[in-house]
Amino acid sequence: MKKLTQVKALVLGALIAVGLVVQSGSARAAGTETLTVAGGCFWCVEADFESVRGVKAAVSGFAGGTTPNPTYKQVTAGGTGHYEAVQITFDPDVVSRDSLLAMFFRSVDPTDAGGQFCDRGDSYRTAIFAQGPAQKAAAEMARADAQKQLGQKVVTPILGAVPFYPAEAYHQDYYKSSDRLAFSSVGIGVKKSVAYKRYRAGCGRDERVKQLWGSAAPFVS
Repeated sequence: MKKLTQVKALVLGALIAVGLVVQSGSARAAGTETLTVAGGCFWCVEADFESVRGVKAAVSGFAGGTTPNPTYKQVTAGGTGHYEAVQITFDPDVVSRDSLLAMFFRSVDPTDAGGQFCDRGDSYRTAIFAQGPAQKAAAEMARADAQKQLGQKVVTPILGAVPFYPAEAYHQDYYKSSDRLAFSSVGIGVKKSVAYKRYRAGCGRDERVKQLWGSAAPFVS
């Protein structure tokens, strides 16, 4: 009887262990991670990263400043301290944090401390807002790798976690919106998606990224 009891206890223990492993695996599969980066125009960063397999969402917004719930007009006018930023939510079982950080550096000009491409000023600078020690270490490694590959000083700062404020609704998914603009610098009554493509081409983003990174650039052909 004593031996039978011991066998039952061992079997029960094994079943519990298996259950915990399965439960842990399910939790990891269902879990997501968030990475917040600033790479100049948030329309472009959002468009780039929403194309990555494993990315669940990319939201345009603001981070790094002192003004709570800022508007786009306030941020672009200066004085808020905010960057145009994008909050990327991804499945780490599909795409790794390291891969996304490598893509980020290779989708911007991390040698430019004054803005990005045609967009100048503090709100258009690059940055990574690391959430915790693991993200910070990964970001530092990605920055060192980017600097080594470029052979130039990378000026992108790695900052701590800060509040993220989503931008106004009309900025979200701007690059694929079929809504028409009453007026813009690229014409009257054009679709946002058309205005976005003309802006991106005119700003020289892809041209500069390709010049810097060549075939390593993930979002330009």
